[in-house]
Amino acid sequence: MKEADAALDVLFHPFETGALAWPRAGGALFLRARDGWPLHASARPGLVCEQSYKPEFDALSRSGLEVVEEGAAPDTTFPLVLVLPPRQRDEARALFARALDRAGDDGVVVACMHNDEGAKTGQADLARVAGAVNVLSKHHCRVFWTGTREDADDALRAQWRTLDAPRVVVEGLTSRPGVFAWDRVDAASALLARHLPNDLAGEGADLGAGTGYLAREVLARSPNVRMLDLYEAEARALALAKINLAAHANVGFHWHDVTQGLPRPYDFIVMNPPFHAQGRADRTDIGKRFIEVAAQALAPRGRLYLVANRHLPYESVLDARFGQVRTLAAQGGFKVIEAVRA
Repeated sequence: MKEADAALDVLFHPFETGALAWPRAGGALFLRARDGWPLHASARPGLVCEQSYKPEFDALSRSGLEVVEEGAAPDTTFPLVLVLPPRQRDEARALFARALDRAGDDGVVVACMHNDEGAKTGQADLARVAGAVNVLSKHHCRVFWTGTREDADDALRAQWRTLDAPRVVVEGLTSRPGVFAWDRVDAASALLARHLPNDLAGEGADLGAGTGYLAREVLARSPNVRMLDLYEAEARALALAKINLAAHANVGFHWHDVTQGLPRPYDFIVMNPPFHAQGRADRTDIGKRFIEVAAQALAPRGRLYLVANRHLPYESVLDARFGQVRTLAAQGGFKVIEAVRA
């Protein structure tokens, strides 16, 4: 289920109105690219898309667009850099700095945000670092782009480049702005960790593993775990998990969209499944699909340990897919569930 993407649509509004022209040569770099009709409505010669989120990466690839992982774009400047900034401000500022770096001295940086997602703040931030910007509004979004850059603040840009750099946060975990619950242990994951058993054994998986907190707790509690595979769709988070679990040789790391299934069976699975995609609306279909995939991958009598917001209606799919289902805890708006495959 693809959500409407007004920010992507409005990002290309300046090209539709003639306020901007697509480069005749040199191509364009699209940071945090997402697929949609504007990328195919007109010829976009030389477009290189960059994306660290696996479902969006795969969608761009399926559409026949050139797409690379974050940081893997050609090492050159582009006359045009498109950006869909994230909500987290430090991450967005670092992305603006990188966009300006990739545009060189003469390239144009174009960004778009929904008004409810911080468009006014994003516009002001780009203006702070790049000088005066041009603005158009449509569909409750703002698209803004750089001008002559006469008032650009190169010193501020240098500061912003490292605003989302990895750093050690709580409980010795390495994290960075922009990943889920980046500066704390997520309350739901902490509740699940407190109710994990100490007899997990064999080969297991952590679905939607984030920066590796739950995986670390599993390995600390259950010494008979032979192998633990982490599946995470956000490459930025997975890179941090590799740091946080570097001391464990029996861990595998997979940049993977769990909704597409798992490649092998497991004795146990733990997860705090996502229930949002690009927008703020609940996407219970994602969590339900995680449960279905877990049921398909678990061996007979295999165990699933799941935490979720109490209001999310996962019980029906759990009851349909598992032989035994019980609630281990209900606290602080969350529920911890153990499900055993028949």
